[in-house]
This record gives sequence, structure tokens and C-alpha cells, in this order.
Amino acid sequence: QVQLVESGGGSVQPGNSLRLSCVGSGFSFGSWPMKWVRQTPGKGSEWVSSINSDGTHTRYNEAVKGRFTISRDNSKNTLYLQMNSLKPEDTAQYFCTKTNTFTSGLNDDDYWGQGTQVTVSS
Repeated sequence: QVQLVESGGGSVQPGNSLRLSCVGSGFSFGSWPMKWVRQTPGKGSEWVSSINSDGTHTRYNEAVKGRFTISRDNSKNTLYLQMNSLKPEDTAQYFCTKTNTFTSGLNDDDYWGQGTQVTVSS
């Protein structure tokens, strides 16, 4: 019954922006920390960002810090990832996750959505 549906991915040129969205259902969205993670064939799974349940605290992978912004609107059961100044190395499938604790990195209790593809190339 828990569902996480990502959207907003696409193909863009370096330097452009995208905003990803993730709509959660089947659980009390505002009670759970959330994360964005990404996967590539070369690097596997990589943690991107985390946000606590009420959105007052955030954490970022150093690779995206200053360029990406994680946020949430609990009234809409939606998590966002604003991605600016995109680089080719940001190319990946992006997933939102529901998680038990607000922390950096990946955890076994991360519950993943289906993902949305982001491709950055010239």
C-alpha cells in the first residue's frame, strides 16, 4: 500500500535545471524523514539528500551541495528536489525513499519508489 511516485526527470543540457517531485501515499507522509538517492551503472547507489519529517533540517552529499535543494510540502504529500547547475555526472536514475531516521547515507530501511531518469548531456 505504501507508494512513492517520482516525476520530473528528463534530458537537459549542462547548466540547466530540473525539479523532481515524489508523491507519497499509503502512509502518514508528514511523520517520516525522506531521502533522494540515485543510481548509475558505474557508481551504483549514491545518497543525494535527506530531509526530516517537518522539513526543518536537511543534509546533502558534498557532490550536490550548493546546487540541489531538498524540500517537502506535507500538505500535498510531496517531496521535491530542485536541481540547478546540472552536470553530466548528475546523470542517473533518481529515487525518493521513505526512511525511519533522519540521517545521511543509505540505510537498509530505505523504502524506494520506482525512480525517474535524469540525463545531463550536450
